[in-house]
Amino acid sequence: MKSKESKNIHWLVRSSTIKLLWILMFLILGIVVLLQFFGHIHGHFIIDETFGFNAWYGFIACVIMVFISKFLALFVKRKDNYYDD
Repeated sequence: MKSKESKNIHWLVRSSTIKLLWILMFLILGIVVLLQFFGHIHGHFIIDETFGFNAWYGFIACVIMVFISKFLALFVKRKDNYYDD
């Protein structure tokens, strides 16, 4: 039986929903990457036609953006009490 507290929690915040969304994300990513076996990719460059290019290129780009943002935060961040009276 569900408790009153679990009824008030939004469905996207529940831990069971978060696990399900992660599983669905990886499942869809895997299917999309595997679909490259059934079609030919017409890229502008040789590297565009490699297997899983969009997946690994996107992952590497996101990792680089995180590192750049962490580096920039060293120069532009404010103290936690910046807006306090």
